Amino acid sequence: MNQSISRRELLNRAAGGFGALALRGMLAELEASEGRSTSTNPLAPKPPHFPAKAKNVIFLFMGGGVSHVDSFDPKPKLVEDHNKSLTVHNYRGSIGEFKQYLKRPQWEFRPRGKSGIEISDLFPYVGEVADELCVIRSLTTDHIAHYEATLGMHTGSFSFARPSMGSWISYGLGTENRNLPSFVVVTGATPYARGQNWNNDFLPGFHQGTQVFPGKTPIPNVKRRVASSELQSTELELLQQINQEHFETRALDDQLDARIRSFETAFGMQQAAPEVLDFSQETQATLDLYGLQPGQNKGFGWQCLVARRMVERGVRFVECIDVGSSNNWDSHGNMLDHARLAKNVDQPIAGLIKDLKLRGLLDETLVVWTTEFGRTPYMAAKNAGGRDHHPMVFSSWMAGGGIKGGITHGASDEHGIAVADKRVHVHDFHATILHLLGMDHTRLTYRHAGRDYRLTDVFGNVVEEILA
Repeated sequence: MNQSISRRELLNRAAGGFGALALRGMLAELEASEGRSTSTNPLAPKPPHFPAKAKNVIFLFMGGGVSHVDSFDPKPKLVEDHNKSLTVHNYRGSIGEFKQYLKRPQWEFRPRGKSGIEISDLFPYVGEVADELCVIRSLTTDHIAHYEATLGMHTGSFSFARPSMGSWISYGLGTENRNLPSFVVVTGATPYARGQNWNNDFLPGFHQGTQVFPGKTPIPNVKRRVASSELQSTELELLQQINQEHFETRALDDQLDARIRSFETAFGMQQAAPEVLDFSQETQATLDLYGLQPGQNKGFGWQCLVARRMVERGVRFVECIDVGSSNNWDSHGNMLDHARLAKNVDQPIAGLIKDLKLRGLLDETLVVWTTEFGRTPYMAAKNAGGRDHHPMVFSSWMAGGGIKGGITHGASDEHGIAVADKRVHVHDFHATILHLLGMDHTRLTYRHAGRDYRLTDVFGNVVEEILA
């Protein structure tokens, strides 16, 4: 007797042989429409809206709020006016009149490279690649709290869970390697807003970021759960037979076919992921660039080298998160703690830029360095040791992938308190990243709950002046 079964029941029966990797979230999305997909593989490469300058993104996120006036935004006037009082009208999110005292930077700024971009002694290695950087000194965000500002930097939404930028890019462009995810997050610590930072939300589940953990087990469940590869292949063949029977007795269902084909990524990862995470063939010279020792499997250098190996194998978007929601760059009481944190990331970040350039990958890989907001150029007491949250202006930078190198864009005022020139909002930041990947941020949409959503909501302008 020919007994029909539902799509959900079919997948629940067939899922056991896959070890569940990459299945989480997919079943819940069976009824969602991708809209743009014209391929039987929903993660297949898709053409951009226009010719792209970059193929991949490496997103370096420093959690906690890096001080712009101690790193990438020199303020001689702030040095001159140290401990002078001023009145501010927004203090820790409260509106009023508040007496504060200006606080000088605790590191010296120096011109770096041929371009002469001033970068502080907090990042001497990054200073060596200054000619590759476009430093944006006029970035601004909408929230003063870590959770909301971190969520906004990752999703474009400061209040509600929305798809991560990496998920949007996966949805828009697919992946060039079906054996690896299109979106990978390399972090051993949980940031503010936790997994919402790499969640797919209402986008189909296979666009969610896959987390890679520094340590002995970077990807859980990547090993097969059945006794042999032969048995696993037999199970996959059985699945194909069930699928065929399903299609023969029903009208062709392109979406079900697309989702079943995407499960092959899980099987492919069992072969591809261990090779990506094996550094044994890397030269000592390469390890030295990242500050790594042979056999080392932790540290930001390890995360950055994983990112390079991922993008050169076709992974579309890789994020490396430094520290989590504690013990991070949130230096309220002691700015000197920035030195410890910078030492951990400075050489690996510069090494990543140098390594990509040596391999001819920098031109097609956009490297983004950012944080959720800056830190105040003032404090409530004279000679205070730390700095508070500062969303009104902060600094970030981009390199490679269609960006003009050796330039700065925008400016804060003489004390680094507010934007003085060429304001760049987080929505503009996102619009520019999508543009470099060949996508119009106003056209990259997904219909959900009766409206078309996008990463930049109803805002955002591409920062044309920084494009090569």
